[in-house]
Amino acid sequence: MTDDERLERYVLEHSDAEGEYLHRLWRASYRYLVNGRMVSGHLQGRLLRMLVHMIRPKAILEIGTYSGYSAICMAEALDDDARVYTYEVNDEMEDFARYWIDHSPAAHRIVMTIGDAMVLAPKSGRVYDMVFMDGDKRTYPEMYEMALGVLRDGGFMVVDNTLWDGHVTDSAYDHDAQTCAIRRFNDLVAADDRVEKVILPLRDGLTLIRKK
Repeated sequence: MTDDERLERYVLEHSDAEGEYLHRLWRASYRYLVNGRMVSGHLQGRLLRMLVHMIRPKAILEIGTYSGYSAICMAEALDDDARVYTYEVNDEMEDFARYWIDHSPAAHRIVMTIGDAMVLAPKSGRVYDMVFMDGDKRTYPEMYEMALGVLRDGGFMVVDNTLWDGHVTDSAYDHDAQTCAIRRFNDLVAADDRVEKVILPLRDGLTLIRKK
């Protein structure tokens, strides 16, 4: 076991357990889905849950459902009259994600829609207290502007994959579309005086943003 692996084990052993249902979902995501590593997983899932407890949102917009893991984690911490509105553009994910969401204890707090959040979220007419952004990295700059437009003043945004396996500082990825878009997004947010922001070097990079 490497030093990093020992440290990760230590962190997880000293954080809340993810729970049996979420652990089964995590394993199923790796076993049955392409790019199973995209699932949020134990540490990020517990962080999302904690952030929801802290923020106490009534409406959360999630861009990118994938397997449903992160939506369930956030919904676990919501009051019964609050909702996670999660959008997944890839209709091939629907059967898998809906099964795991619908059978979770937090199913009644999750509204899943198959479609493009960039189009559908603004049309919903909702104002959100929190946004979790984990969609197509190539459209992160445009997605950010859309999300900021439907987020209330004082609301929070959590954005995943903002360090992109360290590629954001690696010149070997200067022509990679996803890396370039994430760099543009990071530069955009860093220079945006409409928000407060901080990047956490957690897993693949997680940016916390507060709309002023």
